[in-house]
Amino acid sequence: MDKFELTNAEFEQAVAECRALFEKKLHDYRASWRILRPTALTDQLFIKAKRIRSLEVKKVSRVGEGIRPEFIALINYGIVGLIQLERGYADTVDISNDEAMALYDKHAHEALELMKRKNHDYDEAWRSMRVSSYTDLILTKIERIKEIEDLSGETLVSEGIDANYMDIINYAVFGLIKLSGK
Repeated sequence: MDKFELTNAEFEQAVAECRALFEKKLHDYRASWRILRPTALTDQLFIKAKRIRSLEVKKVSRVGEGIRPEFIALINYGIVGLIQLERGYADTVDISNDEAMALYDKHAHEALELMKRKNHDYDEAWRSMRVSSYTDLILTKIERIKEIEDLSGETLVSEGIDANYMDIINYAVFGLIKLSGK
């Protein structure tokens, strides 16, 4: 297995872990996230990334949960963000759990394909990065999303919100892989 195949396998394994939790939460809550407007979703991503950074700096969690669950949440909320961009938000839960999982799988696959293309061009540079760098890059992407939202999407040269969600997902997956000791 070459280095790129290894990364692909590790990525798929990490996303499978996230998917399993997403599916369990769908069972418990249905697709209640469908009511999230874009700004609320951005703020949810922000608090997850901010908590990771806080734990990285303080080295202590008073809640008892570590950094891994927050990276998983970033991945799942990033995928929710992509779904919300595609479908818009709703006033009620308007999709079945099966539809939600199909949308999840579609966007997770798109993130994997983007990671493969970028990983080829960047030649596995992510493996030499620190997990704290992923956190800072994720926070930067969230700030960019906030600015794009504040501009009502009227940007001059930047990538859209979807590209930022994809990058958040991919950096969070890399964080999960690194935290697994791989």
